[in-house]
Amino acid sequence: MIMPAPLAPPRPVRIIGVGSCLGAPIFGPAAGPRALKEGRIDDQLRKRGIPAQWQTLLEPSAPKPPQPPLQERLGTMSALLHDLADEVAAICQAGQLPLVLGGDHAIAAGTWRGVSRTLGARGRLGLIWIDAHLDAHTDRTTHSGNIHGMPLAALLGVGDESLTGLPGPHLDPAHVAIVGARSWEPEEKALLERLGVRIFYMPEVKRRGLPAVLADALAIAREGTAGFGVSVDLDSMDCASLPATTCLVPDGLDPQALTDSLHCLRSCADLLAFEIVEYVPERDRDGSGARRVVELAAAALGPTSLVLRQREELFGARNYAPLPVVFSRGEGVWLWDVDGHRYLDMMSAYSAVSFGHSHPRLVKALTEQAGRLALTSRAYSNDRLPLLLEQLSALLGYDRALPVNTGLEAVETALKAARKWAHTIKHVPDGQAEIIVCDNNFHGRSTTIVSFSSEEQYRHGFGPLTPGFRSIPFGDADALEAAITPHTAAFLFEPIQGEGGIVIPPAGWLARCAEICRRHDVLLIADEVQTGLGRSGRLLACEHEGVRPDGVILGKALGGGLLPVAAFLADERVMQVFQPGDHGSTFGGNPLAAAVATEALAVLTEERLIERSAQLGARFLARLQAIDNPLIREVRGRGLMIGLELDTHRVPARIAAEWLLARGLMTKDTHEKVLRFAPPLIITEAELDAAARTIEEALADLAQRFPAGVTP
Repeated sequence: MIMPAPLAPPRPVRIIGVGSCLGAPIFGPAAGPRALKEGRIDDQLRKRGIPAQWQTLLEPSAPKPPQPPLQERLGTMSALLHDLADEVAAICQAGQLPLVLGGDHAIAAGTWRGVSRTLGARGRLGLIWIDAHLDAHTDRTTHSGNIHGMPLAALLGVGDESLTGLPGPHLDPAHVAIVGARSWEPEEKALLERLGVRIFYMPEVKRRGLPAVLADALAIAREGTAGFGVSVDLDSMDCASLPATTCLVPDGLDPQALTDSLHCLRSCADLLAFEIVEYVPERDRDGSGARRVVELAAAALGPTSLVLRQREELFGARNYAPLPVVFSRGEGVWLWDVDGHRYLDMMSAYSAVSFGHSHPRLVKALTEQAGRLALTSRAYSNDRLPLLLEQLSALLGYDRALPVNTGLEAVETALKAARKWAHTIKHVPDGQAEIIVCDNNFHGRSTTIVSFSSEEQYRHGFGPLTPGFRSIPFGDADALEAAITPHTAAFLFEPIQGEGGIVIPPAGWLARCAEICRRHDVLLIADEVQTGLGRSGRLLACEHEGVRPDGVILGKALGGGLLPVAAFLADERVMQVFQPGDHGSTFGGNPLAAAVATEALAVLTEERLIERSAQLGARFLARLQAIDNPLIREVRGRGLMIGLELDTHRVPARIAAEWLLARGLMTKDTHEKVLRFAPPLIITEAELDAAARTIEEALADLAQRFPAGVTP
């Protein structure tokens, strides 16, 4: 792991564009900095919390074919490098951080001499050079005559005086590392090996992984230096993934992997400058090259997790106590934080990300529909909602569905439906309908819902509370029958209590509850917001006992992890109570939500995720139950919804969750005693096995650190 230097306040970033192709074989990179400026890269960086401003845009005239002799071009380049070095030095001396955007890579000879001259007696400058090439030719060894193949040699003090003679010390080869090299000529390699520069060639990067290689490169650039810089040539990346660069060399670094790895620079207070070169707009047909430049700069220069958490604490309401991590990207079952660490997601945002982060089919459905029509309100019909309603009805077997946004709204909808049904159909006097709920429930945090919560914190201070609810023990069918009166409208329950600690009811309980409700003409309403759509290994968790409720509440996974989508489903005998104007939502049932939800249901069935949940969940549950550890009191669950209850006299679940987070596994505690494991349904067997090993190792460590009688 890369250890950060002491934290420093965020430094202002000043952008220098150098629109030069004086050293390149093509004219394309000269247009790169202006294109990035016109694309408002500074504004994009500011939106990511980076205090960035343009300082200047240097645009020397480009030589036209036939090119002047090399010595004449070296002289022209030298003048540009002097100007660039002066600009960079002035920014550094002002306590700001230069972001230099080239142009061809020859400009690096000016960027890093400008930085090094400001260090003075403080020490040397270290440099990480991320490039497909070695750039260590001189005017005597060059095969092409292109100056952009010379800057690294010049920075090390080798080459023509016009490049090496800039003010400031040359770099010490012992503090220079090259990452990603895969194209060079013998003279370059011989020079750098003689000087002692460490080169991480692509075979080593592929074998060891970019994070490990970059960690070694950082050690070389930082140890014994007064600071370091990073120069990124876009041709370091695979040209099939990023064609918008000067030299198209195959088999390079993965652009996203490089971006993820550069996040570690955020915590390095000794990072003195950052450089990105050789962006060619004319080869950037879809804009991905410009976006990648922004991503690279933001990865390296963005605010740290500490800074972001401080801002959230300062400006946000304190209604959450999040675990100490700040995520910036997700893909599949993995999440990356702003400091470059990767985590296995074992929470799925409480099942909202059941299909994994940024599932390609769901993202495609979202973006295509967003570009067509996102919202009209339900004052009008749209062409996507009817298809979703039909699909929900066919999949779940109910006559009608009422779409809303969040699970909480769907619960409120179900409560309104039950009350009006009791009044209009069952003839309960208006205002006297009662709804039975379970102790230890969680259905949301609206004023009505917290009124029947058994969690004191959810109710404290929010009165007057809404009447009309009776609570019984979860899993006690006799208590249900005893609680029913002629005024009872419905029994609202969770098939598995998720927030309650992954509590599984006794076998046969739900089937008996269904029979009791039928006999007393009471609606049976299942809150399947977390358990529905495959989470428990069945389409609905009620199916484990063959029960078909009168109403079902869906949410979370229905939105594909991209936006809130929820629904209340019931047959006509319940839904008939709603008339136009009785209930509504501006956003509920919007075409964007309908398009994503429709695709989410298709993914659920076509990728057989329900079957995966059942099979992998059983394997994972057995693996966790086999762990022999005195901290574990019980492991329980169904499908990929599992709770691990801890002995809180030894270790609170919050500490265990933080312990796992530090090992790259993301989970959450509930009620201070249970760790929840509910990964995306797309998780693989190997990933689950790795998670089980991590859990076992982390708990073993905790048991050793906190023996019986010692509470952290």
